[in-house]
Amino acid sequence: MALGAALVAAGTAHLTSKRQEFRAQVPEWVPFDTDDVVVWSGYAELALGAATLVTWEQPHRARMGRVGALFFLAVLPGNVAQWLERKDGFGLDTDQKRLARLAFQPGLMAWALYAGDTRAQRHVAHRA
Repeated sequence: MALGAALVAAGTAHLTSKRQEFRAQVPEWVPFDTDDVVVWSGYAELALGAATLVTWEQPHRARMGRVGALFFLAVLPGNVAQWLERKDGFGLDTDQKRLARLAFQPGLMAWALYAGDTRAQRHVAHRA
C-alpha cells in the first residue's frame, strides 16, 4: 500500500507542483522534449501506483512487484545523469547529495519486489 501511494504521489507531483524539479532528472541525451518526458513518466508512475494499490492476488501481485523494480531500474539513468550533469533538483545541490541519492535506488527496487511478495507467489505456485 505504501509503495503504491508513494508512486501515485510522485506521479501527481510530476504533473503538478514538482514538474520543474523533475526536469533536472531528464538526461541531456534524451531525444525528446524534457517536459514531455516528465509528463509521460508522471503518467507511468500514476498507472504503476494505481496498479500496485489494486493488485492483491498472486501471481499478479508478484508481477507488479517485478514491474515496479524494472521501473526503478529504468529511471536510474536519469538519476545518474543528474549527478554527472550536476543538475540541481529536489534539494540535491551538491555532487555528494546527488551521489548519495543513487545509493537509495537498489532499496527502491528491493521495496518493489518485497511489495510484490514474490515469496508468497512461489508458495502458491508450489501448492498448485
